[in-house]
Amino acid sequence: MHFRKRFLATAAVVAIAAAVVFAGTLEISSVEENNIISWFGKKETIYFWYSDDAMTNYINSAAVSFGEKEGVRVIPILLEDSDYLEAINKASLHSGQIPDCYVISNDSLEKAYLAGLAGEISDVENICSSEHFPDTALAAASYKGKTIAYPFFYDTSVLVYNETYLEEWARQQAYRELSGGSDDGEEVTDEPVTEGEAVVDETALSEKTQAYLLNGIPGTVDDILQLADTFDVPEGVEGVMKWDVSDIFYNYWIVGNYMIIGGDAGDDEKNININNEQTVSCLEVYKALNQFFSIESDTVTYDSVIQDFIDGKLVFTIGTSDVVRRLEEAKAEGEFAYEYGIALMPDISSELKSRSLSVTNVVVINGYSEHKELANRFAAYLTDGYTENLYERTGKVSANINANQDNGALQILLQEYSGSVSLPKMMEIGNLWLQLEALFAKVWNGAEVTPLVQELADQITTQLIVQ
Repeated sequence: MHFRKRFLATAAVVAIAAAVVFAGTLEISSVEENNIISWFGKKETIYFWYSDDAMTNYINSAAVSFGEKEGVRVIPILLEDSDYLEAINKASLHSGQIPDCYVISNDSLEKAYLAGLAGEISDVENICSSEHFPDTALAAASYKGKTIAYPFFYDTSVLVYNETYLEEWARQQAYRELSGGSDDGEEVTDEPVTEGEAVVDETALSEKTQAYLLNGIPGTVDDILQLADTFDVPEGVEGVMKWDVSDIFYNYWIVGNYMIIGGDAGDDEKNININNEQTVSCLEVYKALNQFFSIESDTVTYDSVIQDFIDGKLVFTIGTSDVVRRLEEAKAEGEFAYEYGIALMPDISSELKSRSLSVTNVVVINGYSEHKELANRFAAYLTDGYTENLYERTGKVSANINANQDNGALQILLQEYSGSVSLPKMMEIGNLWLQLEALFAKVWNGAEVTPLVQELADQITTQLIVQ
């Protein structure tokens, strides 16, 4: 889900108008409850709620597997609606089918905890540790120093590159070096290359190409700009780099290491540091990038950018956790004719570091549940014992470090996630991300950075004081 859609879904949780949704839930309860109890006999039963239909087959399979293993019943309930948490709250208070555990985004944990819909987990399987999850996941699943959820899956941003094009660039640089700087602009072949009196040995060319390719993955924004200046791009390439500059999720890496909002757990209202020298410097770099990458913020979308990458029009882009699956599917269908790679997001410069934004979906044990022990065991099973095929079946990347160990691309994603900053949980600044999107849009279009950062800092400080 794109960040803007995720934000709107989260914001809508505060709405009270969930009557229609709840009526549907009640209908399930009133019509089916007697049949369910009769069918299941006296086996202990829990209800597991989730909101993404892409998870349905996977959740059903996990529920059956766990039920057979434990001799219990797990009933999955899908509710696709922006009033998801409100519906959970109403079902907990008024329904005979209380959601015993459910999936939710980490930025909604404070609201869930304060409403009594989440509490400290028992972690009966002892999985909420660094042996199973990176610190980012554990911080995302915590609130005020307490672990109140099990990390499930995550989303973050990574650099995606066309490896075929990058190899072509490496060959060009190798040829220029070996030929004394000459370049006829033609593609290097397997035969010795002659340029005037210069003859380039193919073996030396191959070795030098590999050396350039090995160091060709950019570590900083400056590296990308240098590559753009030295690359005679193949026909059909429309730009060296393009990404969705309209969505804060793909921009936040620019300031993520220096714009502190609630600390690593995102729940400390005293740990706010927005207006600082490093943040301003990072945004100045971002502003300058518009001179190199002419991206129209009002027309670009994430889907359009990924499609451009699939079509071979880009060398680099920024993708989220779904990108590996999308590219593999495009290759399988013959729509993507290149090799690709996944890399960590580049630093802003040699002095300024980057840090991506991440969102972690977690499994929460409902404070109103009468089956907390069983719900804890199922949550542990779902997030640790049944993770191996999660990505293949759903496109979601498990937050568990023991999953996907044979998938190099997903291991890069995990590495980026491990160093990322989570969405904050503080309800008082629920509109922060819209404010940030507005700030980035103005900076991208040439506005002065310093007053905008000061304005944002003042707004957030006021919101925290008022609330």
